[in-house]
Amino acid sequence: MMRSGNPALKSSIFEKAVGTATSGNTMTIQGTVNKTGLMLLLIVGAAGFTWGNPSGGWLMLGLIGSIIAALVTIFKKELSMYSAPAYAVFEGLLLGGISYMFEQSYPGIVQQAILLTFGTLGALLLAYKSGMIKVTENFKLGVVAATGGVALTYLLGFIFSFFGVNFSIFGGGTIGIIFSLVVVVIASLNLVLDFDFIEEASERNLPKYFEWYGAFGLIVTLVWLYLELLRLLAKLRD
Repeated sequence: MMRSGNPALKSSIFEKAVGTATSGNTMTIQGTVNKTGLMLLLIVGAAGFTWGNPSGGWLMLGLIGSIIAALVTIFKKELSMYSAPAYAVFEGLLLGGISYMFEQSYPGIVQQAILLTFGTLGALLLAYKSGMIKVTENFKLGVVAATGGVALTYLLGFIFSFFGVNFSIFGGGTIGIIFSLVVVVIASLNLVLDFDFIEEASERNLPKYFEWYGAFGLIVTLVWLYLELLRLLAKLRD
């Protein structure tokens, strides 16, 4: 059974679509790669716009729009050919604004985070394709559990912040840096699960629109990794 720590790539969703594709109109790895590349271009273009035109309005539009587009993609996957590119544009607006703010406080940090993000992507893809990383069931379960733990920690931190309680792991200092390092590792390992998930999904001959859905899931993980690297680098600068 396929598993992924990425909520956008649940195995149950893929399995429901097995056998629904028509002949010659099925998901392929190359198609997913192409659509991932297109989504990255859309993100970069939109991020460049908000970088040059920073404002709270564009940031809020990006936040709300990306959430709506993500929900449409997840729950109406047959519309992912439209909602996934829309997500990329809105997410780009959001990332451009966030990146601009980090850059103002820590000059050069955005370039470092981008290089580390794509460097990690390339290294893990090479390790996965060469067989250096074996995606066993225990490996999958461990990454999924760790991802859930991170999500729960962030949720609790958000809730407690309303009561004036701030966890030390979210701040600077040694504890905060160690926590960010752990989260970066977990986010990186989710990329491996995404690779494995997309590969197996393509072998099951799912409908063509799942290329957009698979690309969307991979982009979600990349965005998460990029943001965590920004936080880590900022803590190291402090």
